[in-house]
Amino acid sequence: MNSKEINYAFKVRHALNENLDNLPAPTVDRLAAARKTALARKKKDAPARVLLRRGLLAGHAGNFFNDPLAWLMHVGVAAPIVAGMVLLSGLYQYEQQHRIAAAADIDAAVLSDELPPSAYLDRGFSTYLAQQQDQ
Repeated sequence: MNSKEINYAFKVRHALNENLDNLPAPTVDRLAAARKTALARKKKDAPARVLLRRGLLAGHAGNFFNDPLAWLMHVGVAAPIVAGMVLLSGLYQYEQQHRIAAAADIDAAVLSDELPPSAYLDRGFSTYLAQQQDQ
């Protein structure tokens, strides 16, 4: 049996099971008789169940070492994820350095200025600084 026949058999079985309660009694009896006939004609050496090979499973895990280019597919999936993580990490480091440099500039300006620290606590002074930055 090839895979098309197996798929067709599964579809027929599913359709019959789905509508089993809706079938009339004579049809159910004919299907039961047909099943008995089919089982009687079945070859003795033919397996009752179909086993799947490893190559048919999702992901084709069994062919990883047999196929020389199989690793390329896995790298192709992982590479954009790693690249994204590296880019986000670099962006984070850049922003951190930018914040540290801005804080250092503010600290240097405060330390080099001749104003007393209490002047920086005045609310009017913060307005003055905002106006100076806008200019």
